[in-house]
Amino acid sequence: MQLLVSVANPIEARDAVAGGADLIDAKDPLAGALGAVSLDTLRQIHAAVSGRRAVTAAIGDASDEETIERTAFDYGAAGVAFVKVGFAGINERVRVEQLLAAAARGMKASGTGGAVAVAYADDMATTVDRVTLLDLAARAGASGVLLDTANKRGPRLLQLLSTKALTAWVAAGHSYGLTVALAGQLTIDDLSSVLDTGADIAGVRGAACEGGRSSRISAERVNALKATMCRPLTV
Repeated sequence: MQLLVSVANPIEARDAVAGGADLIDAKDPLAGALGAVSLDTLRQIHAAVSGRRAVTAAIGDASDEETIERTAFDYGAAGVAFVKVGFAGINERVRVEQLLAAAARGMKASGTGGAVAVAYADDMATTVDRVTLLDLAARAGASGVLLDTANKRGPRLLQLLSTKALTAWVAAGHSYGLTVALAGQLTIDDLSSVLDTGADIAGVRGAACEGGRSSRISAERVNALKATMCRPLTV
């Protein structure tokens, strides 16, 4: 399983790399679960990483096809491996599929990577449910899916769903040929359970910071998180 660390600027990006993060995710933590950094900041983050890790980026919740396709293209052209897009406030299957397909087209046109569809474990009433999203992601040409929490002051992912439920969702995602990521205020103590689910990626922000998700990334904390994920196999 790979460790994705969300960073807000190039200084944090360098610290995340130094700590051993596998994926460096550009995100504005003050702008919600999928807050996008500016293109200029993204380019600075990409330059700071300097090819040592793959860079990914959050691009927010989709609202219209033209905007999300253009945004995905612009971020892809800046060198990101994949963009994460959500669908808050949209619960129509067809509409979600159209928006996700537009993001996937933008990334394909940029020639760099793919789109990751985001489901919210704590906000299912205002978007399609996490199981439905798997089918829509595959149909729309997405490369992966992420299960996250929308409310960063509310319950953590592991408080909302059991390891058994998460394992089933991860397995279902894999059956569609999708890369599957889990996030949502994960703590260092959560990572063992996340590893058990078979997820491909664990995403963190607050757990990698010195004093909560709005403070600064710590290389030492990233290193501790990575070490927790590299546990020996039991026989």
